Amino acid sequence: MSKQDLIHVGKISGVFGIKGWLKIISYTEPRDNITKYKHWFLKKENEQKSIDVIAGHAQGKSVVAQVENVTDRDQALQLMGWNIYIDYMQLPPPENGEYYWADLVGLVVENLDGIKLGKVDSLFETGANDVILISGDRERAVPFLQGRTVKSIDLESGKIIVDWDADF
Repeated sequence: MSKQDLIHVGKISGVFGIKGWLKIISYTEPRDNITKYKHWFLKKENEQKSIDVIAGHAQGKSVVAQVENVTDRDQALQLMGWNIYIDYMQLPPPENGEYYWADLVGLVVENLDGIKLGKVDSLFETGANDVILISGDRERAVPFLQGRTVKSIDLESGKIIVDWDADF
């Protein structure tokens, strides 16, 4: 299985102060991990650019970051709304039995009876547990509970086996 080249990890949502710091909506866990990735790829509509992170930290419920060549509020305002990506290779290897969501998207999902339910379209958090959205003959939302609903994940073969009724 080939890895995605770029992983969407956040978005620039505003400015912080007058020295060019950016407010960040982070999709990383914990949320301030986004500032540990020192090279970001920014995308907005058909434009893209790369930028290096100088500093960053949690600030209340958000994250703020300082990036190269952005030294005042006006420059920072120009980056509002840009999506933040990192190269997949910047991610540390996951622990045994752990997976990055990006590794699971696109995998084929079958139930214990061998019925193909579709492919992983995306994942999301609910608070209680993560959920896999599967696109196939219809959309299914399956709780991501390893050992309970998710019986096995084989990245090599590109398959997830779930304990889930095909009629659900």
